[in-house]
Amino acid sequence: MNYSEQFKVAPGSKVRLKDMDPSFKGGHKNNKATAEETEHYQKKLRGLQDLMYAEGKHSLLICLQAMDTGGKDGTINHVLGAMNPQGCRVAEFKQPSAEELAHDFLWRAHRAAPARREVVIFNRSHYEDVLVVRVHNLVTEAIWSRRYDQINAFEKGLVANDTHILKFYLHISKEEQLKRFKERLDDPAKQWKISEADYTERGFWGDYVAAYEEALSRCSTEHAPWFVIPANHKWFRNLAIGRIVVQQLESLQMKYPRPTVDIERIRRQYHAAQRA
Repeated sequence: MNYSEQFKVAPGSKVRLKDMDPSFKGGHKNNKATAEETEHYQKKLRGLQDLMYAEGKHSLLICLQAMDTGGKDGTINHVLGAMNPQGCRVAEFKQPSAEELAHDFLWRAHRAAPARREVVIFNRSHYEDVLVVRVHNLVTEAIWSRRYDQINAFEKGLVANDTHILKFYLHISKEEQLKRFKERLDDPAKQWKISEADYTERGFWGDYVAAYEEALSRCSTEHAPWFVIPANHKWFRNLAIGRIVVQQLESLQMKYPRPTVDIERIRRQYHAAQRA
């Protein structure tokens, strides 16, 4: 099954999240049934990242967006955590600092974008500026409505400089979110994540859905596509994202660079050292 095509938001299409099943699992039964395949893609990711770092021609930007408890941290830990930290980092986009607010809304995103060889994961992203600011009226509609075109131009500029962009919306149901809030309440290791806003924000669920639908519809492009990933089942989310990232990196047809030294001369030195 080609998840890259199945979950990709076709450029120019109109997204209706209610028509997309967040519990979809692609015919797989459970976590155990997919564990081996998920591990396979984790290993491939490690090798492909190493190849990208060695070749030095490309970078990869992965944007993760979701409702609260949607699984952004879990995706980073279970899928992208397979990569070598030397060439991979995570950038978080929380409430803007005073310095960030003094610049245009894309300034902090551009600062955090990957250099060549790097994989950077945006845990939330520049899309917060057409999501939470819209839902809570933090800026006027005249401001946030023009940001879609600005975002598309920003991403097009990154791609022109050999940054490849994959954007994942982790799609969970409102019922699944409440279940995960309950798990946080019952697990002492997760209780630190709880805030009263978790529950008050649920009152804006429909507004967030509308904001996400417009962002997904207007900002999924051929050069920077959005993927709506069914995420009620964490194990399927991990499998789907791992497979899509691997397919993207494989499509680059990367090659290890040629050595910059005389390999045969080094080999002779090695054999001489062995005999000494």
